[in-house]
Amino acid sequence: MHPKSSFDVGHILWTLTFAAQLVLLVVLVGRNRARRFPWFTAGVALLAFRLMADVLLSGRMANIPFRMISGSLSDLSVVVSLLVVVEVARRAFAGLQRSLWIVNAVGLAVLCCGIMALWGPWPAWKMLMDFSTLGVLRLMQFLAQKGEMLVSLLSVGLGIMVVFFGRRYKAGWRTHAQQIVIGLSAVGVSFLVIYQALQSILRSVRPDLPRPEVDRIVALIGKLENANQVVYLAALLWWIAWLWLDEPGTQAAEAEAANEEPLSAD
Repeated sequence: MHPKSSFDVGHILWTLTFAAQLVLLVVLVGRNRARRFPWFTAGVALLAFRLMADVLLSGRMANIPFRMISGSLSDLSVVVSLLVVVEVARRAFAGLQRSLWIVNAVGLAVLCCGIMALWGPWPAWKMLMDFSTLGVLRLMQFLAQKGEMLVSLLSVGLGIMVVFFGRRYKAGWRTHAQQIVIGLSAVGVSFLVIYQALQSILRSVRPDLPRPEVDRIVALIGKLENANQVVYLAALLWWIAWLWLDEPGTQAAEAEAANEEPLSAD
């Protein structure tokens, strides 16, 4: 989620997103949530580092090394995001038998991989096997894009499962696992919708388009990317609010509720 549109909107969103990521990290560590969700915490920290690296390195180093670093961080983010989905799924369905958990996880993964395979577009095999510098950069970008799509599909699928079946296990309403899944699902839906919109826009681009039309398309792409970042920012605020609170049934939550009860009159 990198601002690429106008200075005002792009930099305001960047500043708010980075600040929200830092606040969320403080909540995760300060409220002792990082111990329960270490990969989620690592994912937030990695995305914050990516935002900072883009600002510090963009325009200050050669294009090829910058793209190599950016692509490596993007691919690493995908790996960590997959681990986040697994971590939250394990927390959400901790009461499910291990064999059933594995069967459902594999089934969801196969379904999402099938959707991703049919979605496209996919580059030619020759392009994927191009190991030149530019070819490697294209491959890294392709893996990051498809990886993020897979993470989004898994997040949406997991969100549906948690909403319908989580209450039977350990992901009832107001649990941290469910609130994290809701945020991940919202970000996933946003990515998939905007990705499809961008693909439709790019398919409509022709070499003979006049300059004003090209500028309009570029501006529209920037607005869509900003919309995606707004959804991510909303998810960060959602996580900050819910992860600050204790889960119902915990000793801390019960003690807080007891302290809030009005004193009875003698």
